[in-house]
Amino acid sequence: MEYLAVALLNGAIYGLLLFMVSAGLTLVFGMMGVLNFAHASFYMMGAYIAYALAGVIGFPLAVIIAPIIVGGVGVIVERYFLRRVHRYGHAHELLLTFGLSFIIAEVIKLIFGNFPVDYRLPASLDFAAFRIGGTDYPVYRLLMGGVALGMFGLIYALLSTTRVGIVVRSAIYRPRMAEALGHNVPVLFMSVFGVGAMLAGLAGALAGAFYTTNPNMALELGVMVFVVVVIGGLGSLEGAMVASILIGVVTSLAVGVDASLADLLGFIGLGDWARAVGGVLTLQVSSLAATLPFALMLIVLLVRPSGLFGEKG
Repeated sequence: MEYLAVALLNGAIYGLLLFMVSAGLTLVFGMMGVLNFAHASFYMMGAYIAYALAGVIGFPLAVIIAPIIVGGVGVIVERYFLRRVHRYGHAHELLLTFGLSFIIAEVIKLIFGNFPVDYRLPASLDFAAFRIGGTDYPVYRLLMGGVALGMFGLIYALLSTTRVGIVVRSAIYRPRMAEALGHNVPVLFMSVFGVGAMLAGLAGALAGAFYTTNPNMALELGVMVFVVVVIGGLGSLEGAMVASILIGVVTSLAVGVDASLADLLGFIGLGDWARAVGGVLTLQVSSLAATLPFALMLIVLLVRPSGLFGEKG
C-alpha cells in the first residue's frame, strides 16, 4: 500500500508537469494549427534562465521572471519567423521549429556547457510535506502539482468565461470572421504563441530545480509532450490534462512492477512454456515502462484517431 500510494502521487505530479508543458502546445495548435517542435526547448530555456537568475535575484523571483523572458522569446519567434512561413503550409513550420530546437540547444551548450548545472531548491522549500510509511514526501512536488492545477483552472476559466476567451475561440474556428469584426488576429496569434512559450518556461523553471537541468531535458520531455497532445486530442485542453495524468500514473506504477507475461501465464499453467519461448514474454513490466505511453498512443489512434477529447471533424 505504501508503494501504491507513493507511485500514484508521483505519477499524478509527473502527469501535472507534463500538462504544464503540453498546455502551451495545445493552445498553440488549437488556435494556429502549428505543431511546434521547439516547444520543449522553451521548457529547457525556462529552467536555464531561472538557474542563471536564481543566484542573482533569488529563487522565487527567478521562477516568476524566467517564464516572462521565455514568453518574450516566443513572441519574437512567432512575429519574425513563424509568421513569415505560415502561408507556405505546415511543412515549413515544422522544419522551422525543428531547426530552432537545435539552435536553442546548441546556444545553451555554448553558454552553460554540455553537462547538468547545479540548479537546486532553496533550503526553505526542501522539506517533507508528510510521511507515507517510511517515505518522506517532498512539499515541492505538491507545490508543482498545485501550480499545474491552478494553471489549468485559470486557462479554462479564461477561455470559457471571459471576453478574451470568446475572441480567442472565435479566432480558432473562424479567423476571417473574427478579423472582419475588428479583431487583430495576427496579434492574437502572436499573443497565444507567447503565452504558450511562457507556460512551458514556467514548467521548466519549477521542474528544473527538482529534476535535473541539462542540455538534453528538452529531448527527454519533448517526445512525451507530443504523445500527450495526440492522446488527449489536438487542441483540447481537457484532453491534455487527462492524457497527462494517465501517462504519469501508468508510467509510475509500471516502474515498480517486476512481473512479466510469463508470470501472468503461469496462473493458467503456461508459465514454463512462456519462459522457454523467452523474448517479450519474459520481459519485466518495469523494463517496458518507458514504452507504455507510446503503446497507449497507438491504441488510442487505432480506436479514436482524433484523440480522447479531439473533435472528429
